[in-house]
Amino acid sequence: MSDHYNAFEMSPVPAPGPDAVPPEPFRGIYGMPAFATIPTTDLAESVDFWTRGLGFFELFSIPGRLVHLRRWAFQDVLLVSAADVPERAPAISLGFACVLSQVDSLVEACRALRPDSVDGPRDTPWTTRDVEVITPENARIVFTAAKPFDPDSQEARNLEAMGIIHPDVARGDNEEHA
Repeated sequence: MSDHYNAFEMSPVPAPGPDAVPPEPFRGIYGMPAFATIPTTDLAESVDFWTRGLGFFELFSIPGRLVHLRRWAFQDVLLVSAADVPERAPAISLGFACVLSQVDSLVEACRALRPDSVDGPRDTPWTTRDVEVITPENARIVFTAAKPFDPDSQEARNLEAMGIIHPDVARGDNEEHA
């Protein structure tokens, strides 16, 4: 028996597929369940890269100190002014969901701003297409787009072996979890 259940209605991420449409940028104010704080020595350069390259928008700022960026709901980043930043990207990364139709344009936009900033895209064994981007602050950012789910694939069998059953294939209802 698995304790996992379908809770996709909580997420702004659309169902996977080649025709998935990304949600609109979310401009509401909410209590952030998680966010990243990224130090930068050049707020203007960082904001430019994150907005034109990665598709974020400026929610608000404290001039010279902090810029709150957002894409979709629950994709929040605080850029904060700092005296210095790491000389190279750390091993840890921060991941953001996107849809397949955004991958190529994200790669092109980032390469136009910083030619060596992008690694990928590459497909994963867990049915995603990932793009790794190193930002001007040397943050390692990974954009992940879910690929269409094939219930007869090896990936589906691997997930089911871990107790994760795709909602379209799930048996029974989840009333006890609601």
